[in-house]
Amino acid sequence: MVVTSRRTALWCVTALLAVGCASSSKPTAAPSEPAIPALALPNTSWSEDQRALHALRRLAYGPSPRDWQEVHQVGVARWIALQLHPESVRDDTLAARLEPLSTLRLSTEELIDRYPPLRQQARELGMVLETPEDRRELAAMLGPDALPRRVSQELVAQKLIRAVESRHQLEEVLVDFWFNHFNVSGDKGPVRWMVTSYERDAIRPHVFGRFRELLGATAHHPAMLFYLDNWTSVRDGFEPGRRKAIPPALRKNARGINENYARELLELHTLGVDGGYTQEDVREVARVFTGWSLDRPRVAPSYVFRPNAHDLGEKFVLGRKFPPGGGEQEGEQVLDLLARHPSTARFVATKLARKFVSDAPPASLVDRLAQVFLDTDGNLRAVYTALFTSPEFWSDDSWGAKTKTPLELVASSIRALGGTTDGGPPLARAVERMGEPLYRAPAPTGFPEHATPWVNAGSLVTRLNFALALAADRVRGTDVDVVALAPKPAAPDAGALVDTLSLHLLYERLSPQTRTTLLAALEPGDDGTMPDGEVRPVDVRRAVGLLLGSPEFQKQ
Repeated sequence: MVVTSRRTALWCVTALLAVGCASSSKPTAAPSEPAIPALALPNTSWSEDQRALHALRRLAYGPSPRDWQEVHQVGVARWIALQLHPESVRDDTLAARLEPLSTLRLSTEELIDRYPPLRQQARELGMVLETPEDRRELAAMLGPDALPRRVSQELVAQKLIRAVESRHQLEEVLVDFWFNHFNVSGDKGPVRWMVTSYERDAIRPHVFGRFRELLGATAHHPAMLFYLDNWTSVRDGFEPGRRKAIPPALRKNARGINENYARELLELHTLGVDGGYTQEDVREVARVFTGWSLDRPRVAPSYVFRPNAHDLGEKFVLGRKFPPGGGEQEGEQVLDLLARHPSTARFVATKLARKFVSDAPPASLVDRLAQVFLDTDGNLRAVYTALFTSPEFWSDDSWGAKTKTPLELVASSIRALGGTTDGGPPLARAVERMGEPLYRAPAPTGFPEHATPWVNAGSLVTRLNFALALAADRVRGTDVDVVALAPKPAAPDAGALVDTLSLHLLYERLSPQTRTTLLAALEPGDDGTMPDGEVRPVDVRRAVGLLLGSPEFQKQ
């Protein structure tokens, strides 16, 4: 469903004005499980409903009817504590939903073997791929289950299913955050087959652990080594020759020291761009990681250290001397140094505060989080706990101060309607059309972490059209029952209908400006009722779609 140009302009002007600033209005879980540390939340003037809504907006992909009920059953503090310990909350339903996605359980080697590139399959069948028609013919011959795109489709599907349906909502938010922090893109060659393992084995197991463990897991993973080209980084003067130990791919691609990983390690993963390092530090770190490479990168990629490709000379990193001959352990020592550096503590604290509090977080909060990071040797769960129990997190300035990313908007819309999804291509394309092609961020920086790139007239039109299509149940593979939301007895007019639905979907009232604009966007006479008083489903759907596209729903 596409809104008319007049209504689009009216709606998006209002949305741009409102999304550019925080909403001013304010507003509500699983049974108690094993004993976990209790949380003490700061006192505020907020009601319990307001606390619940804020927690579900920030620590989850928005409220769902199920989670709204769970938060009220156990209390906001207890719900957050359970989310910080997801191992204490069973989620058998999600496990069953993910079971058919068989690629999620395979190693990278198995994925490459079972779903090789189309050109390789064409060669094995004696075909030549020269035109789009050739590709379509081959795809039809192989069938969808044998195509390499199944790997990325199922990876995206599981992310969307988890975001919408997982009981471990905070874990899913954090996996997305840390993947973005340590970004790799499935658009780069064989990384497509490595990303499944990267998220499953390098990111997910460590989001509640220590930062050093997470940093080390990403540094060793083939996806990172290939994406930032460190697997080809060799010492100056390295001559691979025809040694059997050196794979042809490395002999072909080795061009001396490659600084890509070293630069991103310092700028994006640890110290930050203002973290006190120099270009000379980048060069020295690159020398440290020479020889950190891959075995059989396009067939069965695995980390391997190649001593004969490593620079054995003396090195200086951030003023620390590394004696000659350190070998592979030099890299581990540099990771230790960076993981425990005060600039890393501040950089990570800033990013977490920006993610969960506001685009410009208070310096006082960043200082405290950085100190917790240093005092606990990078214990991420301790840092999260300090963040979620901070006065700044529960402040009026934090309320509605963040704008949803496309993934957050899509997932929260389905959750608001109590819907389910198979995470298939139609929903993935909806997220991509809004500017967030999942697992394919075009730069090592990942997707934007602040509002500006997501807030413009074009993106808001796309968001509104998605909301209208979802409310009309026109997103294939995603099921919502919008008609069931119709109030009974029927609302007497469109205003009453909108007021009732806004409390059900947004858990707060619309601002007067948004309410007026929404009612103007409804067709004249579409008061949500028929002459006999019955609710017309099409009108409920349209009202729901407009509410999901409203400025208030874009905020979190």
